[in-house]
Amino acid sequence: MSQSITILGATGSIGQNTLDVVARHPDTYSLFAVTAHGNVSAMLDIVCRYQPQYAVMVDEHAASQLRAQLPMDTRTEVLGGASALSDVSACAEVDVIMAAIVGAAGLAPTLAAINCGKRVLLANKEALVVSGELFINAARESGAQILPVDSEHNAIFQCLPDSAQQQVGYMQLNNHGIDKLLLTGSGGPFRHTPIDELVNQTPQQACNHPNWSMGQKISVDSATMLNKGLEYIEARWLFNCRREQLDIVIHPQSVIHSMVQYVDGSVMAQMGEPDMRTPIAHVLGFPERICSGVKGLDFMTLGELSFMPVDFARYPCLKLAIDSCWHGQSATTTLNAANEVAVAAFLKGQIRFTDIAEVCDSALQNLVSAHVDSVDALMAIDAQARRAASRRVEQVVYA
Repeated sequence: MSQSITILGATGSIGQNTLDVVARHPDTYSLFAVTAHGNVSAMLDIVCRYQPQYAVMVDEHAASQLRAQLPMDTRTEVLGGASALSDVSACAEVDVIMAAIVGAAGLAPTLAAINCGKRVLLANKEALVVSGELFINAARESGAQILPVDSEHNAIFQCLPDSAQQQVGYMQLNNHGIDKLLLTGSGGPFRHTPIDELVNQTPQQACNHPNWSMGQKISVDSATMLNKGLEYIEARWLFNCRREQLDIVIHPQSVIHSMVQYVDGSVMAQMGEPDMRTPIAHVLGFPERICSGVKGLDFMTLGELSFMPVDFARYPCLKLAIDSCWHGQSATTTLNAANEVAVAAFLKGQIRFTDIAEVCDSALQNLVSAHVDSVDALMAIDAQARRAASRRVEQVVYA
């Protein structure tokens, strides 16, 4: 029976890879809706090729442009505005949501799908970073199924016993014989750069990831390892970890995507080529395995696999993320918002690479911790953090 899919963030790298996997299984999946912010040319190509029922452009002007450029015989209806994201996520016709919008903008439509009890393929880590407990509680109440797409979380999920896989968000690791989860990270493009030279690194250099092909925002986050910090926070919620049950290890080759260490000393590791189509195919087909288009590992050509500890002097953003994770929801929401502001400023050439951590730390220093019991409260903290980060960016620029 065909499954109907909405892809939130279809023009990004996760969205494009999802379309590639879906196209390999035309009898299994049908495309209900695709969304983007304002990339008209990329969306036009997607609509003409895949003919979804709906195409959503958050930017209303971009929606008008897309309508004007579509061929007359196109069956796709174009919708505009942010609210349409939630509409195509919550539609009764939709079985599966690929949540791949980068940043806090993906929270509302992903929550809309969760509240409707959908099967949510979660590639938007910020949904858990920003809303954590609210998100997991909503999924448990609605019966929504959360399947992690991030390569690291998907790797951990694949290494869990079946009983734990059925309890995403509220599993007790000890009850499944699990001692520790080990998130791996490549260390990014500046793994060997002298620390005193990091201040001079350009956006182009920061986006030159050695192993993965990703968008600019995620590439910069990988260079600071804030991306790994967000994954750490996400893992805390997905797998209901305590601090001593979650570690990060640098693994430059990105062949082992993450590991689960059991109480008997066994370690289960998920390995594969650094290609996001593998975890995407896994969650699309779960619990079955489907073809992803990714070749298997050739162990005769791998060479050595190496590991090293995290150097927090090199990656201060990662330390901020780990501390924020255990400080509370207000802190992780603040960090995520401040980082989005800081990375945008860096990509525009307004601040230096090392200023990203300084801007994030400044926003956290201004944080007034509060109990968070609603999405509105989260959005208020998010807005406050963006204002604080923007003020700090201006101070850095004019210093």
